[in-house]
Amino acid sequence: MPEAAPPPPLPLLAAASSPAAAALPRARRRQQRRGWRRPRRLLVWGVLVAFFFIMNWWMFSRLQDPSARPHFRLRRHPPRAPATVNSSLSTLEEVANAAKGKRAHRVMLTRLLALAGHALAEAETRPEPKDLWEEPINATLWRPCSDQRDWKASEGTNGYIMISANGGINQQRVAICNAVTISRLLNATLVLPKFLYSNVWLDKSQFGDIYQEEYFIKYLKSDIQIVKDLPVELQSLDLEAIGSLVNDTDVMKEAKPSLYMKKILPILLRNRVVHFIGFGNRLSFDPIPSDLQRLRCRCNFHALRFVYKIQETGAVLVERLHGHRASSSPLKDNLLGQFAVKSDPRANKSDASKYLAVHLRFEIDMVAYSLCYFGGGKDEEDELEAYRQIHFPVLSELKKMTKLPSAAFLRSEGKCPLAPEEAVLMLAAIGFKRSTNIYVAGAEIYGGKDRMAAISRLYPALVTKETLLSPSELEPFRNFSSQLAALDFIACAAADAFAMTDPGSQFSSLVQGYRMYYGGGDLPTIRPNKRRLASILVKNATIEWNGFENRVRKLIQQTKQVHERPVARSVFRHPRCPECMCRTEH
Repeated sequence: MPEAAPPPPLPLLAAASSPAAAALPRARRRQQRRGWRRPRRLLVWGVLVAFFFIMNWWMFSRLQDPSARPHFRLRRHPPRAPATVNSSLSTLEEVANAAKGKRAHRVMLTRLLALAGHALAEAETRPEPKDLWEEPINATLWRPCSDQRDWKASEGTNGYIMISANGGINQQRVAICNAVTISRLLNATLVLPKFLYSNVWLDKSQFGDIYQEEYFIKYLKSDIQIVKDLPVELQSLDLEAIGSLVNDTDVMKEAKPSLYMKKILPILLRNRVVHFIGFGNRLSFDPIPSDLQRLRCRCNFHALRFVYKIQETGAVLVERLHGHRASSSPLKDNLLGQFAVKSDPRANKSDASKYLAVHLRFEIDMVAYSLCYFGGGKDEEDELEAYRQIHFPVLSELKKMTKLPSAAFLRSEGKCPLAPEEAVLMLAAIGFKRSTNIYVAGAEIYGGKDRMAAISRLYPALVTKETLLSPSELEPFRNFSSQLAALDFIACAAADAFAMTDPGSQFSSLVQGYRMYYGGGDLPTIRPNKRRLASILVKNATIEWNGFENRVRKLIQQTKQVHERPVARSVFRHPRCPECMCRTEH
């Protein structure tokens, strides 16, 4: 049997049986309970206060959290959890830490977009900034004059120049003008240019589908000889076998005329024909003889006229944008030919409405090539890398072999295209009212309707060629991206104001130059300095709207200043130079 527990000592038994002694522990226990209640209450209050602050912080952070705005939805994959979706704009801290491999906080634009919405609502009753639809006064001192000639036509007796231009309509246009200039330099006859089929643009259009062939040949007959095809006796030549094929690797970018005289002329004299494959940017802007520079301007601004079906539909676009009584101008006459709307002396100018054209260069090819990040998480990165492997394989291989600059660094240097939500902040800060009629040029925006949500919400009077034209009017141009781009070119060139989001875009550059050449100082172009704009946008979590507005306006005002073409810059983009335009004294 187990041993029994010893009995308690007698004094303890006596104390336990006393009533007074029994009350003492109970009093102590009550005091102990009261003592615990105080810190417990303080703890509860502390928890409530902490919870209150945490909730406030959480609600504030929602303003800058990706899940608080429409997600950037990709076409191929379902959206990931909000935690994987980041901002389209990086902070300066991220730029500084990019080399250290740190993952820094990303700042959303939601707060600035909300401020922009309030500012636009308040500004609707106030007058617009005076210079919003105007160029500086000294822009009127320049007038077009590249159509003037002081030489005899080239005989073209040294042989034939052929080109197969690559890229879209913009690269093709530059290639055509350079080919005309080289033909004059080498005393060669130009064969009407051909266009290569691109797996990016997916357009089979040829020269005659976009430009008037007979007008082109006739207008330039005082400069060079142009034929539609090679002579029959040369058509059977194996140009590759005889060394007459010249590609982009054979001629450096922006090569000087002397290179063509030294390297290309001997081939031309020996074989009677040279075929350039590519050729977009293969002729320098300086140094080059002034008469050849003028010929290049003459080709771009005078010789290249769109075919009638593009002119006619372009006229419909401009008429619907400007109103049925919009006035004619040298620019419209050149762009639209016989379809240009002639001024009605009885028309009331107030019947015509102003419109802003915006070129959003945010198609998938631009986004993929930029190597920038736009907030779509791993889905975006995977999709863009897959696109690069198909369309830019050299870039994909370069990424594997070389450590390229980070997306954050590229953005801080202004190398990334502006996303639509960044572009709309710029427009709102400049002073365009919410009711402004806006024409959006460009192909399908990467990210679709979700990506366009911010600009559509702040500027509801937003249209495209697809919304302005009926299906039957648009049908002849479907599946022809270059012809659709020609319609955009017309609408942008004829706009009362034109805003580009990527100053490096060749489309925007050509439109800007066209407006300078024919605008008479009345057609302003808004071209942001993306590096400086990025430094402003990066402060969006703290900057107030007035400060943001002032800084953006100052930035844009500086880019609208009128200067003569800088040395070595494109005459297609900067035609204000003696070779293209003449300066008046008053």
